[in-house]
Amino acid sequence: MNTLIENAKFVCLDTETTGLSPELGGRICEVALLSSQAQKRVASYTTLINPQVFIMPEVIAIHGITNEMVASKPVFKDIAPKIREILEGNVLICHNADFDTKFLRHEFQNIGEAMPSCIILDTLKFARMHGNFKRNRLGLIAQELGISSQGWHRAMADTIMTEKIFYYFLLKFKDMGAKTIEDLFNLQNRRCL
Repeated sequence: MNTLIENAKFVCLDTETTGLSPELGGRICEVALLSSQAQKRVASYTTLINPQVFIMPEVIAIHGITNEMVASKPVFKDIAPKIREILEGNVLICHNADFDTKFLRHEFQNIGEAMPSCIILDTLKFARMHGNFKRNRLGLIAQELGISSQGWHRAMADTIMTEKIFYYFLLKFKDMGAKTIEDLFNLQNRRCL
C-alpha cells in the first residue's frame, strides 16, 4: 500500500449480471477491464460470459444482454485466467466495488479458486466523500463531469466512465497531497489526508 501512485497499475473493472445478488443465483454475464499505469493504457479486455442461468426480461431491459447473445460465449472458468492475469497484485477500481467484487469472488469460488489479490478502490466512495454531485450513480457523475455516458449499463462503457472518473479524483487527491496507494485507500473513508 506504500506504492507511489505513479508506480501503481490501476485496473478499472465493471460487470453486468443476471441479478442483484450472487447469493440469490445472480451470475456475471459481461465483464470489462482497463489497465493503466501513469495514465497510459497497458491492457484492455472485455467479453460476454455465458452465465449458465436464464437472464430475466427485467434484467435484459437494464443492460440489453439477451440469452441469445451469451449462449455461445465462454463460461467464467474459461476467462478466469485472463481476469487473474490482469488483476493480480494491482489496484482494482470499481464504481460500487462491493457489488462487482462480491460477484467476482462468488464466480471464482464457483470454480474452486480465490479472487486475485488486489487493493480495491471505489469511485462511488470517492464521490460520496469528496464529490458534490447531484446523484452518485455512475452515468450521472459522468454527465456532470462532461464525460460521455453513452452505452451506460454495458461493461466496457461503464469501465471507461469509471476510469475517467477515477482519474478526475486522482488529480484532485494529488493536489491534496496524496502520494501513495495507502493515501488513496484512506481517502475512501475520510475527507482529508
